[in-house]
Amino acid sequence: MTSIEPRRSRLRSLADLYPDGIVGATIGGEITLINDHATRLLGTTVEAASGASVEEVLRLQDQDGRNWWQVNRPDRSLSTRTGIPEQSWLNTDGEEVLTTARLVRDRPLAPVVGIAIGIRSGRGRARLDRERSDLVATVAHELRSPLTGVKGFVQALLNRWDKLNDDQRKLMLETVNADADRLVRLIAELLDVARIDTGRLPLYPRDSDAVALARRVVDSVGAGTSRSIELSAPDGLPEIFADPDKFTQVLTNLVENGVRHGQGRVRVSLSALPDDAAYPGVRICVDDEGDGIPKEMRNRIFTKFWKHGASGGSGLGMYIVGGLTRAHGGFVSVTEAPKVGARVVVDWPSEDLRPG
Repeated sequence: MTSIEPRRSRLRSLADLYPDGIVGATIGGEITLINDHATRLLGTTVEAASGASVEEVLRLQDQDGRNWWQVNRPDRSLSTRTGIPEQSWLNTDGEEVLTTARLVRDRPLAPVVGIAIGIRSGRGRARLDRERSDLVATVAHELRSPLTGVKGFVQALLNRWDKLNDDQRKLMLETVNADADRLVRLIAELLDVARIDTGRLPLYPRDSDAVALARRVVDSVGAGTSRSIELSAPDGLPEIFADPDKFTQVLTNLVENGVRHGQGRVRVSLSALPDDAAYPGVRICVDDEGDGIPKEMRNRIFTKFWKHGASGGSGLGMYIVGGLTRAHGGFVSVTEAPKVGARVVVDWPSEDLRPG
């Protein structure tokens, strides 16, 4: 007896360290182990639950008022059944809890002798459900705007084709084309977000000339705006290790963001990382002359659908900037521009520092 009690005590101590609730019981329904987290979710205590009936302690009900044991009946399980998948239940406080269970047998296909039940709060899943709902609502809103424009102009062309002159038709078709481009870009951004979230982002990095890539971005974005975009870089900068397409995407998002949300000119400056930096590489600074971003909001910039000010945009650009930069082992931050506005700083390595 003296050797059994210390063993049980050690087992309970280990169980209490587990982040989820744990309940162990015999197939007859007598609880042999329960940890502190399980007692909090079930509204009981270790002393009251130990040795008690599972039906009395596991007071979880479904929407029809049935309890966990009545629904799952582990004592009547088929010989091939090994566990019970995740299920949603309500505890005595009306909160959602999620359960899984493993059936214990002395050997395969033998009768069930015990059951181990895992219990965790459903708040995390509820938060994910809310985030997914917000995502669907935001995407629907972003898609609806250009689709409404495409639908309206196409309908006008169909109904009034003979009454419109060539200039009017051309203007409408150009607008439809611009809205279609916006849709294609939004879908591409959503795909990038999904790949970043799942760690399935395809990268094809190689030694690249950051100045040449930056020059292409500045020229491309500058051709579509009347705003002044300046590029400065000293001679002799080290090459960066980057997927050129992804680096171009990062810098394009930053420059377009500066044009969209700032006023005056946008400055893009490149320099070598300082000697005391964690790795050799290039520092890219993109400055605008807008209102800047308050310190308390800067940590939110690289989250999904973050928007600041009245200017448009999907709210995914900066999230993608952060994801692509980190995927290359780089670092991105936001601070004040030297005079006025915001500065985004990207430290990009010259060597392969991809995580994992």
